[in-house]
Amino acid sequence: MTLGLYLVRRLAASFALIGSVFFGMLLLFEIVEMVRRFGGGSTSMTEIVWLSLLRVPATFYQILPLLTILSSMAMTLGLARSSELVVIRSAGRSAMRMLREPFLATILFGAVLVALLNPLVAGASRAYQQRLQAMHSPDQQAQISLEGSALWLRQGDALGQTVIRAQSVDPDGLGFGDVSFQLFERDTGLPLQRIEARSARLEPGRWLLTDAKIWDLAADNPERDARSQISLDVPSDLTGERIRESFNRAGTLSIWDLPDFIRALDRAGLSSRPHRAQFQAELALPLLMAAMLMVGAVLCFKHTRAGGVGTRILLTVLAGFALFFLRNFAQVLGENGQIPLSLAVWTPPIASMLLALGVLLHLEDG
Repeated sequence: MTLGLYLVRRLAASFALIGSVFFGMLLLFEIVEMVRRFGGGSTSMTEIVWLSLLRVPATFYQILPLLTILSSMAMTLGLARSSELVVIRSAGRSAMRMLREPFLATILFGAVLVALLNPLVAGASRAYQQRLQAMHSPDQQAQISLEGSALWLRQGDALGQTVIRAQSVDPDGLGFGDVSFQLFERDTGLPLQRIEARSARLEPGRWLLTDAKIWDLAADNPERDARSQISLDVPSDLTGERIRESFNRAGTLSIWDLPDFIRALDRAGLSSRPHRAQFQAELALPLLMAAMLMVGAVLCFKHTRAGGVGTRILLTVLAGFALFFLRNFAQVLGENGQIPLSLAVWTPPIASMLLALGVLLHLEDG
C-alpha cells in the first residue's frame, strides 16, 4: 500500500507539471489568436485575456487523455532512470501489481474531473460564446433552449427582444405548434405585445403564423383591443440552420444537465444523438484515461540502460495520438449514426486497455 501511494504521488506530480505546461501553452496560443482577431479593433487587452481564459478550459479538457499518457510515460521513465523500477521488480512486485494503485487512482481522478470540472468547462464555453456573439452583433441575439415539454427561443434586434415558446416541433425543425410570442421593449424590458398562434412556420426573414391573436399590452384594455388574423408575418433573423447549430453545441452542457436535455429533445422530436454521444463519452472518460495510463507505462517499462529511450518515447507519443484520434473518429461515426453509440464510445478505451494488458503480460512472461 505504501508503494502504491508513492507511485500515485509520482503520477500526480507528473500530471500537475505536464498539465500546467500545456495549460500555459494553450493560453498563450489562444491570446495570440485573439489578438490577431480583435487586436486591431476597440477590444481591450483585458477583454482578450478574459476571452482566452474562457476558451482554454474546453481545449484542455479535451486533451486530458493525452496528458494522462504523457504523465504515465514521465513517471515510468523517472522510476527507470533512478533504478527504482529495478528495485521494485527485484522485491517481487509484478508490473500488474505495481500499476494497480495508479490505475484505480486514475479512474477515481477521471470521475472527479467529469463530475466537477466538466460543469465548469461547460459554463466557460457558454460564457465564451455569449461574449463572442455580443461582440460580433450586440443588437442581434438568438438563444434556443428546452425546458419541460416546451421549446423556448429568443430573437432580438435594435427594437427589442422577443421570447418564443412552442409546444411541439415538426421533424424538419422549421414548423412549430401552439406558439406564443412575447415582445419586450429593449431599454426598459417592459412587455409590449403578445401573440398566440395555432402554428408557426419559420421562413427566410420571417415567421409565418396561422390563426394568430394579437394583444397590445401597452393599451388600456389589451383583451378588448385584441385582434385575430388568419395569417400573420413576424420579422425574424433566425434560420433553421442556426437553430440546429444551437442544439448541436453539446459541449456547452454539463454532464448533469445532459440527461434532462436529451429527454426534452426527444419529446420535441429533435435529434439527441450528438448529446447522447457526449454523455456516454463523458462516462467513458475515466476508463479512457486509465487505458492511456497503462499504454504509457507498458511502453516505457524497460530500464534506461537498455537503450532505445528515444524510440520508446516516440512510440508512446504516437500511440497516444493514435488512440486519441481513433476515439474521436469513432465518436463522430456514432454521432452520424453509422455505428451504434455504445460501440463507438466504449470500444476505444476497452480495446486500448486490452492491448496494453496483452503487451504487459507478454513482457512479464517473456
